[in-house]
Amino acid sequence: MKQTKARLRQQLLQQRRSLEPKLWRDYSDRLCENLQNSSLFQRAETILGYFSINQEPDLSPLFSQKTWGFPRCVGESLHWHYWKPTERLITGSYGIAEPAVDAPRVSAAAVDLILVPAVACDLQGYRLGYGGGFYDRMLQQPQWSKITAIGIIFAFAYLPSLPRDSWDQQLNGVCTEISLNY
Repeated sequence: MKQTKARLRQQLLQQRRSLEPKLWRDYSDRLCENLQNSSLFQRAETILGYFSINQEPDLSPLFSQKTWGFPRCVGESLHWHYWKPTERLITGSYGIAEPAVDAPRVSAAAVDLILVPAVACDLQGYRLGYGGGFYDRMLQQPQWSKITAIGIIFAFAYLPSLPRDSWDQQLNGVCTEISLNY
């Protein structure tokens, strides 16, 4: 019997939450090294990222490099804003840190790389998110669809295949603490 997205999401989030803090930090640091050593990251000037919640891989060691944009959830959309480590953050509607409302906006034309948080990804580049559809809606828009988007997960959540729906958007690759495939 096929596993449902909801059941798989619940299992993988539990597995991620059960990581010991030291192991989570080690995995996150190794993932950051894989990103940092990649030509994708080295060539990129402006990168869209995320602030880690629920023991997602932590990208913060990279935030002092490059120009970064981070999302604010506005209705059913992600609005991207520039942010530097010296600038303040606010708590958004989902309890996630976000740039201030008045932070300068990032246009798709300025972006070289999108690092997409995920619960899981598969070998075909599909991701299992939290179920809100924010990234799928964004990545199907023409201005965002041509930008390289990489799923960010720990290796245990890199699966042969995932259940998917017609609206699920394929990513260009996946980065884990073990490898970056794109």
